[in-house]
Amino acid sequence: MSMWWCLQLRREAASVPLARRLLVNAMDSAGVDSEVVYELSLALSEACANAVEHGKGESSDAYCVTAYLDGDQCRIEVADSGPGFRAAAASRIRGGPLEAETGRGLVLIESLADHLRVQNKPDHGGAVVTFDKTLKWQHGHGGTGSGTTGGSERPESGPSPLLAAG
Repeated sequence: MSMWWCLQLRREAASVPLARRLLVNAMDSAGVDSEVVYELSLALSEACANAVEHGKGESSDAYCVTAYLDGDQCRIEVADSGPGFRAAAASRIRGGPLEAETGRGLVLIESLADHLRVQNKPDHGGAVVTFDKTLKWQHGHGGTGSGTTGGSERPESGPSPLLAAG
């Protein structure tokens, strides 16, 4: 199975549950395991909350959420138009103190995802948080049409374009 969606959302707190509900509904419809759906929705909520809190830019008061589902891989990207990450932010993610007033959301996302990347947009300003997770399937779903529950199957067509893009 392959699908993607993209939302442009106002930088308002009410947008966070909207993005989360859309993700949960899409993943449930695809047959993704409920524990994985929960982990992805929590990670997405944290990334969106960061965009709402820190993502105010001069050119836009919106942020964009893009989710890709390809075979057994999911990639979610949250991009804003704010000032971006300070140079030290990415290095602070690993082993950052939980008592810190900021940065806990990224630590949580990293613990829930298989891979996390934080970067600044090269020319436009703003931060981009991208995280990947291997999917598991509800009993009776395989995501790739196989009807299995393992989620480790890869479509016959070769490696996922998601992984090649990262």
